Amino acid sequence: MDLATFEQLLSPAGQLLLDEVARRAGVEADLALGTRLRKTYAPALVAAAVTQNHLRGRAATKFGADAARMYFTHDALEQSTRMSVATHRAERLASTGARVVVDLGCGIGADLIAFARAGITVHGVEIEPVRAAIARANLEALELSGDVVRGDALRVNLAPDTVAFIDPARRDGRGRTFSTSDLQPPWDWVRELLAGRAVAKLMPGLAHDAVPTGVEAEWVSDGGNLVEACLWGAPFATATRRATVLPSGAGLVSTGEPVAVADVGAYLYEPDDAVIRAGLVSELAATIGGWLPDAHIAYVASDARHTTPLARGFRIIDELPFREKPLKAALQVRRVGTLTVKKRGVDIVPEELIRRLKLKGPNTATIIMTRVLGHGRAYLVERL
Repeated sequence: MDLATFEQLLSPAGQLLLDEVARRAGVEADLALGTRLRKTYAPALVAAAVTQNHLRGRAATKFGADAARMYFTHDALEQSTRMSVATHRAERLASTGARVVVDLGCGIGADLIAFARAGITVHGVEIEPVRAAIARANLEALELSGDVVRGDALRVNLAPDTVAFIDPARRDGRGRTFSTSDLQPPWDWVRELLAGRAVAKLMPGLAHDAVPTGVEAEWVSDGGNLVEACLWGAPFATATRRATVLPSGAGLVSTGEPVAVADVGAYLYEPDDAVIRAGLVSELAATIGGWLPDAHIAYVASDARHTTPLARGFRIIDELPFREKPLKAALQVRRVGTLTVKKRGVDIVPEELIRRLKLKGPNTATIIMTRVLGHGRAYLVERL
C-alpha cells in the first residue's frame, strides 16, 4: 500500500468502503466481494480495504478492541509492541514524572498510543512515509493527542525535559537479527542516548554484558511469552536487572544475595522466562523461602506450596529412575499411556524419548528430568 492509496482510504469514500468490507467479510466470499466492490472503487483501494480488515482481525490479539479502528501494514503489525507491554512501560515512565516523549522511529504508533493514554505528551518521528501517516491516523482514530512527523531519528534535537524512546529495527537483509551490531539506528547511538533521559526496547535475547553501565535492563514476559528487554536510561534506573511478568505485573529485581544449593524438597518451581533471562532465579528462590537443586539449572526447590505468577509450581509425587529402561518399567507399572516430559539441563529430546518408550495405558503423567547436585534425576509431578 502506497501513501496515496492510504490517504484515499482515510477519505469519506474510503471509510465507507472499509465499513462495507467489515460488514460483508465472512458473509460474502472474498473473491465475490472483491469483484463486486471493484465495480465501484479503484482496485488498489479495494485491495487496501480488504487487507486492512484482515489485519484488524489479526491485530486484536495485540491491541484488543482498539484494533477495529486502527490501521496497519503486515510488517508493522508484526513488529509493533503488544499494547499490554506498551502500557506497562508507559505507566512506569509516567510514574517518574516524565511529561514529554519523543518516539524516535515510531512505526505505526503503538507506543505513542500507550504513552498518550498514560498522560504523557507524545511526538513521533518516522522516516517511512506510510508508517508515519498510519501512526498519525491511529492517534486520531483513538481520539488521542499527539503529532507525528516524517523525519530521520538520528537528526532530531531533543529538548532537556524530553524523554527519547527508541525501538531499533531488529531485521536486516537476512531476516531477524539477534546482534546489537545489526540494529538500526546503530547501537552506539542508542547507548549514547541511554546515558540520559531515554528508554529503549530491545530483543529479549540481549546479553547482560551488552547493557551499558548505569542502565537498568528489564526483561518482560506477557502471558508466559518472553517478549522484550527494556533498557531504562541512567536517570530512570532503579536496579541493575529486573524481571516483569504480565498481565499480573509481578516483578523481581537483582539483589546478588546467594541462596543455598541442596537436594529437592516437596515442590519444584519452574521460573518464568523473564526471571530466567534476567538471571534472577536465586532472587525468586529467596522470595519463596526456597533453594536451588543445582547451581546451574533454572529450577527452584521448596518444602512449601506457593502460588506465584513468577513461576509454575509442581508437587513431586515420586522419584523415578533416570535411565530409560527402568524409567519405562516404572511408568508401565503406573499404566501411563500419555506422558509429558519437561527437561532442563540434561541431554534429552522429550519427543524422541516418548516415542522410544512406546507407552500404553489409560493414565496420563508428567515427569521432570533435570540435574540435581550435578546428577540426572527424574520426578513424577503434578502441576499446582
